[in-house]
Amino acid sequence: MRIEYVNGMLLRKAFIGAANYLEENKEDVNALNVFPVPDGDTGTNMSLTVQSAIKQILELEEDSTISQVAKSASSGSLMGARGNSGVILSQLFRGFASGLEGKEEVNTMDLAESFKLAADMAYKAVMKPTEGTILTVARECAEYASDLAKKEKDIIIFMSEVIEHGNKSLDNTPNLLPVLKQAGVVDAGGKGLIVILTGAFRALTSKGEIEYLGKSAGKKKDGKQVHRDELETSDIKFGYCTEFIINNTKADVEKFREELALYGDSLMVVGGEDLIKVHVHTNNPGLVLEKALSIGELNDIKIDNMRIQHRNLLIEEEEYENNHNNVIEIDTKKESKKYSFITVSMGDGISKVFKDLNVDYVIPGGQTMNPSTEDILNAVEKVSGENIIIFPNNGNIILAAKQAKEMSEKNLYVFPTKTVAEGIVALLNFNQEASIDENFEAMESAVENVKTGQVTYAVRDTEIDNIKIKKDDIIGICKGDIKAIGKDIQKVSLELIKKVVDENTELITIFYGENIDEDEANTLAELLEAEFDDYDIEVVYGGQPLYYYIFSIE
Repeated sequence: MRIEYVNGMLLRKAFIGAANYLEENKEDVNALNVFPVPDGDTGTNMSLTVQSAIKQILELEEDSTISQVAKSASSGSLMGARGNSGVILSQLFRGFASGLEGKEEVNTMDLAESFKLAADMAYKAVMKPTEGTILTVARECAEYASDLAKKEKDIIIFMSEVIEHGNKSLDNTPNLLPVLKQAGVVDAGGKGLIVILTGAFRALTSKGEIEYLGKSAGKKKDGKQVHRDELETSDIKFGYCTEFIINNTKADVEKFREELALYGDSLMVVGGEDLIKVHVHTNNPGLVLEKALSIGELNDIKIDNMRIQHRNLLIEEEEYENNHNNVIEIDTKKESKKYSFITVSMGDGISKVFKDLNVDYVIPGGQTMNPSTEDILNAVEKVSGENIIIFPNNGNIILAAKQAKEMSEKNLYVFPTKTVAEGIVALLNFNQEASIDENFEAMESAVENVKTGQVTYAVRDTEIDNIKIKKDDIIGICKGDIKAIGKDIQKVSLELIKKVVDENTELITIFYGENIDEDEANTLAELLEAEFDDYDIEVVYGGQPLYYYIFSIE
């Protein structure tokens, strides 16, 4: 089998093959988490990001050009990007698409140039690029491809050799990043990229069409989606929530937003990569769609009758509570105000704490469930502050939040909290009367004085910093270091706290998770009080999954 040119149909097939193969192998990628904790999600995030790309591709006509297919993949992944790995992957797709701009079909030289642009774009997306990661694998694949394309014209041989070189690059990541070598794993993101390239290669070498197998991935098992505001029917001025995407458009986003403002409210118009994402509440969805058709092609059209949804909401209220972690929690306030806050939170107890701190919108998420860029943009639309501040509360969500900031027309700021403890302390130190700069300075100072401890369990045998860890061991973590290991949750928690507190510690807040009852948490508090009689100890129900305890140490 020999292929010298790839057209739109073949690239579409390659993307579908990549998505299917990554979905099949995502747990292998998840298992490469450096720490043996139950929140490895690189494979899941990358798979969901690719699925978002495929969703856009499947909306295209079958005879679409390779440029159109690549652009749709870029647009879809940009909106659906989850976690750091997903955001980096979306930037790889974006750079790849730029290299295919305006082309009908491409050869190995074109692909090599697109691989280079992809790697360049991904590096630019990261403030401080780290070698030994997906970035290294992408760059070294691109460099090898550039040399290979000068002599190899058969795309099948070309891709096979690029993937072989990519595997060597992946195997070398532990030599570039000591933490990988200590854990005995290769980089998870790099592995995910090789899986994607391998899936694409397998598709190119297969005969006939390939069926996309991931259509139902990510949907709730009962098929229901609950995500609208709880509103009194009489308060609903515009009854139809209308959402769609306009593709292949060069329209002026700001002008189009002003035109749509005449048809309703709760308007979100976000543009990028020749794509406009629209959300509007209106009484005339047909007129809105007609207006949109005048500037481009439409897909992903969704129209919901909010009045009917409200009547169903009371019936579904109990189910809503039971499925709390799968539902975006909304507390919209339409009155204009200076500041609005959005946080990401895991656990209904922690979410309640944030709401008590006047957070306008809580996006459930965190470990194993990172919200997408689109999830964050939708949250931004639901709040009305002149200035909107996002608290990601997880290091793996910061890039998606920053990507949302770049895509939003609102005054959007990202305060890069890495834990819920940092998010809570930051909000406690926020002054509604102060400026953004003054508040960021105050919050940064406050966050520097808080430490976060976490207690969970090991999901595999490993050795880190010459410490042997067995599967199911209880482990205590602080700032990326494993501080305590044992078989007893309470003992490990106490040992963790002993190693983290210092002479400046005044307050320890215990957030106990869904697998710890209140009596156990209070018993731990008594142990801490006996050990540290100068500290204030508070016990708060967090309800977080996977982590028995989260400690805020100030």
